[in-house]
Amino acid sequence: MRPHLEVDVTSGVPAFEQIRSQVVAHVAAGRLVAGDRLPTIRALATDLGLAAGTVARAFHELEAEGVVETRRRAGTVIAAGASVPTDVARRAAQTYVAAVRAVGLSDDEALVLVHGALIGTPADVTG
Repeated sequence: MRPHLEVDVTSGVPAFEQIRSQVVAHVAAGRLVAGDRLPTIRALATDLGLAAGTVARAFHELEAEGVVETRRRAGTVIAAGASVPTDVARRAAQTYVAAVRAVGLSDDEALVLVHGALIGTPADVTG
């Protein structure tokens, strides 16, 4: 399967982290499973308009976390047992914190948004 990945260059979250977290999210959602092959670093960098080193860093971090493995002649594939829900949630939380800090929200405002998401209602941080 070829996962849909995007990078928002205006985001406060580094591009490599956006790639890493999206691959992890695809694994957690079951859209990528053990043995699925990721695009090559060069191909993904070209598709996203990024430097190959940026994509390579994302792949390196994914490999260090045990999400992917690089095999000779097979490329980079999703590793067996790659989805660990607490790790996915922890990294998503770190990404969220970086994003809310980048837009200048306070910790209290960020928590209101999380609470609203957990209970399924839009949160108002203006009041």
